Amino acid sequence: MNFDWMRHVHLRPCAPILQSGRQNSLTNQDREREMGMMSLSSVMVLVMILLVQVSSTQYKVGDLDSWGIPTDAKVYSKWPKSHSFKIGDSLLFLYPPSEDSMIQVTASNFKSCNTKDPILYMNDGNSLFNLTQNGTFYFTSGHPGHCQKYQKLIVSVGTYSAEADALSPSSSSADADAPSYQNAFGSIPLSQKSSSSSLLFSTVVASLACAVVVVGALM
Repeated sequence: MNFDWMRHVHLRPCAPILQSGRQNSLTNQDREREMGMMSLSSVMVLVMILLVQVSSTQYKVGDLDSWGIPTDAKVYSKWPKSHSFKIGDSLLFLYPPSEDSMIQVTASNFKSCNTKDPILYMNDGNSLFNLTQNGTFYFTSGHPGHCQKYQKLIVSVGTYSAEADALSPSSSSADADAPSYQNAFGSIPLSQKSSSSSLLFSTVVASLACAVVVVGALM
């Protein structure tokens, strides 16, 4: 007898199951591929964040031992001209907290050395100001008389400020009014302008390597 019809009868119900198995297998592969792509996207976002941090710089104001009354009246007016500040950079003001402070003021208050109603007041001795937007920023000491003795700073980000030049001490007036006293606050040991670029770059490389391994395992 010919039993071929039985084989076809018995296998026909199994066909949907076999097909479903193939679909599940494909679905699992798709899911793994999708997970791999999601992991890669997450890592790329992290890398972009780290790259922004790598390109940022922290500046010690004036490249001096401390934020204080300068021995040269033109120190704080010359210093910004030797640097190109950008969004993401930061300014570090270091000083004895019991003896000084840092305030951000308006252009008019900067010019008149009016320290009342500042935009920002910091007196922790380790004041970090983050440059988060383009523009011109005006700083001075909150202690009476310090602004008049040229403890004041103008920083421009992403733009040239003619007004900032106008408000900076001129050579003639600065030379005439330059104080003969020493810095009121002595030395505070610390490193020069710092940037964590090398460490962050290593982190970026490590993140990319992990991304390749993870995606390779899931594909």
